Amino acid sequence: MREIRLHDTRSGELLQLRPRDPGRVSIYACGPTVYSRIHIGNARPFVIFSLLKRFLEHEGYEATLVVNVTDVNDKIYDAARADPSSPDPARRAGISSGDLAAEMTLDYVRDTNALGLGRPDHEPLASQTMGPIIDYISDLIDSGHAYESDGDVFFAVRSDAAYGSLSHRRVDDMDQGEGLEGAERKRDPLDFALWKAHKPDEDTFWESPWGAGRPGWHIECSAMAESLLGVGFDIHGGGSDLLFPHHENEAAQTRAARGSELARIWMHNGMIQATGEKMAKSVGNIAALHEVIESHGRDAVVMYLASGHYRQPLAFSPSELADAERRVQRIREALRRLDAGQPSPPDMVHHVEAFFDALADDFNTPAALASLFEWVREANRRGAGVGDGGLREMLAVLGLGELTPLRAAADVASIDPGAPLLLARRERARERRDFQTADRIREELRVRGWEIRDGSEGPELIPAGDS
Repeated sequence: MREIRLHDTRSGELLQLRPRDPGRVSIYACGPTVYSRIHIGNARPFVIFSLLKRFLEHEGYEATLVVNVTDVNDKIYDAARADPSSPDPARRAGISSGDLAAEMTLDYVRDTNALGLGRPDHEPLASQTMGPIIDYISDLIDSGHAYESDGDVFFAVRSDAAYGSLSHRRVDDMDQGEGLEGAERKRDPLDFALWKAHKPDEDTFWESPWGAGRPGWHIECSAMAESLLGVGFDIHGGGSDLLFPHHENEAAQTRAARGSELARIWMHNGMIQATGEKMAKSVGNIAALHEVIESHGRDAVVMYLASGHYRQPLAFSPSELADAERRVQRIREALRRLDAGQPSPPDMVHHVEAFFDALADDFNTPAALASLFEWVREANRRGAGVGDGGLREMLAVLGLGELTPLRAAADVASIDPGAPLLLARRERARERRDFQTADRIREELRVRGWEIRDGSEGPELIPAGDS
């Protein structure tokens, strides 16, 4: 097995992956809060940790991936309530919060199924983990780290001496983001809700030792993660926007209740940014995942999400997706000329090794893709007789193992219907010896992402940049 190193947010260092259970890696990644259809930004952690699991399995580990669904949350109550001013008739009428969460959960599964990466090993729902959540809160009260106040239960932040160690913030500089909610019942403004007493306008609630109500957001994940992976599992993942307060609070709850750390390594992916801003429903700049897949295809979407280093922000624009489409077509064009199902030449294996070495170095997918395309360029230079085995091995880990070879003009037409027409016009111009027009059309095709290759059977279009 390669030595795999991952960036740990708590220590700020690259740590060698040393599984709690030799040969087995446990991963928990925070999933969506299901109050609406997910956007492309929500898909980034789903893809990153699905691909990380594939890589670990390639390296010989048994990997278990847990991705939760938060189906009990303030945002769900807010989205379900009737809004008389909404132009949407359904929104004006309102819906039960339970029905909305169930509907959006089904949509989430459908939308992520379209990515073609399979499902996580476990997908717990907060609404179905209520027993462990209540037990967890009881343990925190019994240990003196939480207290009940008029039906609410709060975590006493200052009771955890290590609070702030994950997000590297001073306790006095923190704001839980809960506004004035429950402020009069808190002993300290820094304390956060573990259990929220039932309010008249909330249509779903559960019974507890402190009365009817429902859990706070943070305790849900602590309970779901521990129920499936235990304490001290290997990797906790999620978006960098969850680092504080969500993940800080998860870590604090586990230290307080169990006396040890929830996870060994904390991995945080950067946000997807549209026009320089984080993509978010609150900002109003979202691109729904299902719409992006419908417009660009799942292969291009997976390629796009793998194109940037997971820890860095990822720009979102039509040009970024077009570039991902071109990369996919370059690979498909290479597959057309390779010997299917045959091993690759041994002296090309160094590109494959470089690919997997890059993934072992903090899951560096951009460096891995650079090695993959070096392999493609060398295969193209060698011409006939190169097996596709090495390329297929790399593509499988990227979730692109089912890519089909590009089949010349017919496939080009399905991708860009105008391109073959331009090629035909260019050939007619050449027959007339109108080379000025032919050159102009060649440049127009290049702008569209195609180059012309003159072969024994006539000219063909290949993705620009392939050589």
